[in-house]
Order: sequence, then C-alpha cells, then structure tokens
Amino acid sequence: MLGWALTFLVVALIAGLLGFTSIAGASMAIAQILFFVFLVLFLASLVMHFMRGRSV
Repeated sequence: MLGWALTFLVVALIAGLLGFTSIAGASMAIAQILFFVFLVLFLASLVMHFMRGRSV
C-alpha cells in the first residue's frame, strides 16, 4: 500500500511540473489517503504485535 502511495505521489509531482493541476491535485489527494490508511494499519499491526507478547 505504501508503494501505491509513493506511485501516486510521483504522478502528482510529474503532473504538477507539466502543468496538469487537476490531475496533480487528485493524485496528491489519493496519495495522502493511501499513506494515512497505511499508517493506521501499520500502527494497529504494531500494537497487536506488542499486545500478543511472547509465550514460553
């Protein structure tokens, strides 16, 4: 998912440089949403990992 966010970020940057502002804005919004979804899922996974603990 982080790969998709980075892909949309690159598309947004290239579109912004070429003057396609509507495509750049849409790509940046998608990249931002995907990044925050990735961040929430990563933090949830990290919390679950530490809550599970180690059983001997």
